[in-house]
Amino acid sequence: MEYNFNTRLNGRIALTDAFDASPVLQKDKSLYKFIWVQDGTLSIEIDHIPMTLEKNEIICLSALHHILIEEINGKYLTLLFNSNFYCIFGHDKEVSCNGFLFNGTSNIMRLQLSESQADILAEITNRLSKEYQIKDNLQEEMLRTLLKRFIITCTRIAREKFSVSHEKEKSFDIVRQYYVLVDSHFKEKKMVQDYADMLHRSPKTLSNLFMSYGLPSPLRIIHERVEAEAKRLLLYSSKSAKEIAEILGFEDISAFSRFFKNMTGESITDYKKREKIPNKE
Repeated sequence: MEYNFNTRLNGRIALTDAFDASPVLQKDKSLYKFIWVQDGTLSIEIDHIPMTLEKNEIICLSALHHILIEEINGKYLTLLFNSNFYCIFGHDKEVSCNGFLFNGTSNIMRLQLSESQADILAEITNRLSKEYQIKDNLQEEMLRTLLKRFIITCTRIAREKFSVSHEKEKSFDIVRQYYVLVDSHFKEKKMVQDYADMLHRSPKTLSNLFMSYGLPSPLRIIHERVEAEAKRLLLYSSKSAKEIAEILGFEDISAFSRFFKNMTGESITDYKKREKIPNKE
């Protein structure tokens, strides 16, 4: 089963139970993705990081993440959309997921669904499947409405995971904003103070806030975003380590090499050998 809907302005929403067999969807690098294992297990790699998802586990992937399906032992569903169909940044007040469900680090959101939560999402995806069969001038907006319901439901489930109560929503929005700002500025801004200034908070306030939710420190989040981008460029581009160092805002290749070794525990050369990346120095 694969349902695709495309708008005149290159918007896309798709629903499929065989993403691994869809080269068109796999090649589209503009798509946000929800991957939901409905039965059995699914072994995948995200940015070359292996993981196994189990029944009623769902992950949220931004358009930046690279995915490889390794082994299917059951069934899974993938819901995909791009910003031209629904912009999570422009509609942040509607779904509150930007920087939370979706961000550029390799630490992706994994949600374990209860049976009741799975039932709610199944009802939405069933409605989506039926809506694809209706061809009228209301179809696009109905698909968009159902997508919003799916995103909001996942946002609520993720808030439960982090114990974000109604009283804590405003403070948690600062966390989301921090992730969004880091995604936008990590190449040129690598100090917590830079982001604290933009959020009109002190670095200590941010550190305490992130600690209260059991999240990595604000500085660690910056470093993890830089690390994720460095690995993606090494893995999926033809750029040399020197070029990547310049792209990521390091003074020179030595500074980049030290950062990479501190974050990963191995040198760039060793990482390339292990991942079988051709040397492009």
